[in-house]
Amino acid sequence: MRAQFASRGFFQDRANRRSASAFASLSAAFSLAAIVCAAPPAGAETIRAHYALSLMGLSIGSASASGVVEPESYRVDISMRTSGLANLVNNTKGAATASGGLTSVGPSPSAYANTTSNNEETRTVRMSLSSNAVRAVEVKPEPWDAVMRVPVGEGDKKRVVDPVSALIMSVPKGQELIGPAACDRTISVFDGVARFDVALAYSGAHTAQTGGYSGPVAVCSARYTPIAGHRPDSKSTRYMAENRDISVWLAPLPDAHVVVPIHIDIRTGAGQLVIDAADFQVGPRRAATAR
Repeated sequence: MRAQFASRGFFQDRANRRSASAFASLSAAFSLAAIVCAAPPAGAETIRAHYALSLMGLSIGSASASGVVEPESYRVDISMRTSGLANLVNNTKGAATASGGLTSVGPSPSAYANTTSNNEETRTVRMSLSSNAVRAVEVKPEPWDAVMRVPVGEGDKKRVVDPVSALIMSVPKGQELIGPAACDRTISVFDGVARFDVALAYSGAHTAQTGGYSGPVAVCSARYTPIAGHRPDSKSTRYMAENRDISVWLAPLPDAHVVVPIHIDIRTGAGQLVIDAADFQVGPRRAATAR
């Protein structure tokens, strides 16, 4: 999740990249930018949000988001950047986009792209998928430590979603959007470099209040499990794999019958990382926006 929850940089040992890359991936999970196409059928919902990123209570960045979720398809686009004290460590910004279809068991992405840049490099990932299997992936430049990472096999690229699509979670029809069915799942993620699982478990319900949204959310605990593409000697990867202090709040999109994150807490070696929606607007898509 790797919110990406999980971005590959978040789990690298190099401290000056770890936080900055995490923010880029976390924003990918939330940021959804304006979509321009014909008016969708009934049931389509738009999301427009702004998230604040903080570490130990100090502002370190922001992510903005907008997108469209329809009964059988979705598209999300994202942007983020670090700010304040975080820029003293590593000035990071990024953008990502994902699109695909929605099935009864969740997203089936067709395309994913992500570009992140910091003080040292700019990396672009492009990936095409079909039936939740990777068909092609391009990463430029390749990670400098690629030879030290656990190899990613062809089997690791099947039955997966990209990090952006991972945060659109279908809830089975007949199940409550604020209940165990919102959380209880394992999400298999491939970000073009690393393959990992995020297991969510229902912890309860909560009432969230932010700009544009006031209402119930499902509260999930989360666990990260590295599968491939990571460094087995990485202290930060081991830390996150053993981390039992990760929680996610999921807000409902009733028409599409999915849930999406509105708040995330992650304990890190540097302190508590919080991604919180300062503004979260959900509603039916209007024909006036389709131009």
